[in-house]
Amino acid sequence: MSKTNNFVFWSLYIVAWLIFVGLSIEAGGLIVNFFFSLYNPDLVHNLYQKLDLSAMYQQSKWAFYGMYSFILFIAILKAVMFYMVIRLMHNMDLKKPFSTFVAKQIMLVSYFTLGIGLLSYIARQLAENLTHHDIVTDHLNQFWEDSQAFILMGAVIYIIATIFKKGVDLQNENDLTV
Repeated sequence: MSKTNNFVFWSLYIVAWLIFVGLSIEAGGLIVNFFFSLYNPDLVHNLYQKLDLSAMYQQSKWAFYGMYSFILFIAILKAVMFYMVIRLMHNMDLKKPFSTFVAKQIMLVSYFTLGIGLLSYIARQLAENLTHHDIVTDHLNQFWEDSQAFILMGAVIYIIATIFKKGVDLQNENDLTV
């Protein structure tokens, strides 16, 4: 592999770490925000993203817990997905990339990406449904506005994972015939 490709790979590895750290901080901040909104709602306006759902909590506790659950699950799944990408990049042998581990990791990343997209889409539809019951959810759209992009990206990654799986099978077959 050329030095340029190696440099690009390690640069992307560092970017993946930065994204993972950012998503982990976001998920942690949202978890802290959730507990403060339950036990000391007066401090929520000073916390991360100032996500104050106290009006929703007063109107419907089920809507509050449901929307916050979607927000937390999506944030945690994004962080876990990037952890899997980091694990993939760290353990991948660039001289022989078609391995069973790589194929499984890419398949897992595709499942997580598709899951994030579907969960975001369901959350967006439920939030839209809550507006029909006079519950304001406009400020929550930032958490699931990219649902369709995640669904499409999950489908593309799944196709790549299938190609990698076939590549592993062909490589194993080729190793046996030599």
